[in-house]
Amino acid sequence: MPSAQLEVAIQACRKAGNFINRESLDLSAIEAREKAPFDFVSRVDTGAQERITSIIRQYFPKDSIVAEESGTIVNPGADGVWYVDPLDGTTNFLHGFPHYAVSIAYALKGRVMAAAVYDPVKDELFSAERSRGAFLNNARIRVSGRTDMSKALIGTGFPFRRNDDYETFLPKLERVARSCAGLRRAGSAALDLCYVACGRLDGYWEANLKSWDLAAGSLIVLEAGGLVTDLSAGENYLETGGICVGTPKIFAPLLMKVTDASSAK
Repeated sequence: MPSAQLEVAIQACRKAGNFINRESLDLSAIEAREKAPFDFVSRVDTGAQERITSIIRQYFPKDSIVAEESGTIVNPGADGVWYVDPLDGTTNFLHGFPHYAVSIAYALKGRVMAAAVYDPVKDELFSAERSRGAFLNNARIRVSGRTDMSKALIGTGFPFRRNDDYETFLPKLERVARSCAGLRRAGSAALDLCYVACGRLDGYWEANLKSWDLAAGSLIVLEAGGLVTDLSAGENYLETGGICVGTPKIFAPLLMKVTDASSAK
């Protein structure tokens, strides 16, 4: 039986996803504003978040919530923390590009224990609990068996903010591009991590993310048999915002090309 936390995460994901699907029927009526240069938010983001946080507060009122849009709730002394991204891939959504998701994770004393990522376009629900495996629509998933980097399909996220560090990123991009079968930049870190978990991608890396982008997907990758570190080969990806994941055989050669230390080479 799934834990109460996972059941709440799934319930909240589906409620937010249904709302997003309704709003997607008339994109021309949705206004967006820039909360930072090239970083957009709309009423769909905030509306989805309100639906998620209301469900979490109903069942776990003493927990803290760390969320992308306004509404972060911090309860001093709380052991449980929820990481909420109500619409990961807002720019995709606003353009009708069908690659975006709702991402929710529950952490206990700093360790992510349960996760759900819901793609409302494809009606795909990725979920995981620590030490219980990862699933896609209730079917167990595993990372791919790919072992050769030259045959691997790798995902990433390009810098997009005005002050992002393109100079450090571009050499890493070139190193990976020259060594793999193909690169993809789809625009939703949460979904891309899940795609590694189910074998659609063989590896993924990105820098300058937030905890709510990574928390759910990182656990799903781990529970699907993948490897996960930050870009310094450590375990602080929720704090640093940099992440590298992959199959057991693809992970090491990918990390060598994208680790922060490699930027000096």
